[in-house]
Amino acid sequence: MLKGYTLPRTPRGTSSLAPTPPWHYVGNALAVEYAADPKAAAAFLPAGLSLASNRCAAYFIEWQYSSETEEEFLDPVRSQYRETIILLSAEFEGSPVAYCPFIWVDQDVSLMRGLIQGWPKQFGATWITRAYGLPSKANPAIGPGGKFGATLSVKDRRLIEARVTLRELTDALPTPNFAKAVNVRYFPELTAGKHQKPAVHELVQLKSRDVMVSPIWKGEAALEILDHPYIELPDLRPTAVSAGYRFSFALTVDDLTQLKDLRDTETASD
Repeated sequence: MLKGYTLPRTPRGTSSLAPTPPWHYVGNALAVEYAADPKAAAAFLPAGLSLASNRCAAYFIEWQYSSETEEEFLDPVRSQYRETIILLSAEFEGSPVAYCPFIWVDQDVSLMRGLIQGWPKQFGATWITRAYGLPSKANPAIGPGGKFGATLSVKDRRLIEARVTLRELTDALPTPNFAKAVNVRYFPELTAGKHQKPAVHELVQLKSRDVMVSPIWKGEAALEILDHPYIELPDLRPTAVSAGYRFSFALTVDDLTQLKDLRDTETASD
């Protein structure tokens, strides 16, 4: 009997790209709140969601991951990765949610875990300023005046540049954030005649547990989204930038909720 949570499934089941949940995460995040053109933002929302506001957020995160074995971080290449996430402010049946139109990651196992959850992950190279807690000109302070930068490059093209200067502690996370995030799980058909009728197309809400957040530092920020020949992220470039943030957080993922089967929606619109 073949075993494994994801492909490849093998006799012992240890070769699967992503192991069986729960999945445990901890990360350092740099985030920028900004406003985008509301018509452009609304155009990215799937059926079932409506635009709550034109407020968006770009997150740059350096993650470390572990399964229940708590062994992956002892082989860091299995555990560490960096990610850039774009979130839009949306509503589902009158309740505020976040929606992710774009997300880039640099590890295949993270890409697989994300696709299972409905995150639309692609490969990209994220770089983030690190802090080491020592008084050095090479080390930014996690406190007033601390300066941090982040970049994203996709297919060898620079796509995002961000800078944050910390000023004060705050009790509020950036908006939108990951609480009540809604994703689309989508898996297409290859059978002739069914290319427009996916095997899986559903709106889901993520369910995280054991969430912990460090002190949150806030300050001014700059964000630039650069042109790209085919990635449509520049449609969501900032019309205004409001604030930047730096914080650490941890969470565990092993569940989600199906909100809506979108296959019927698409059939009705065909």
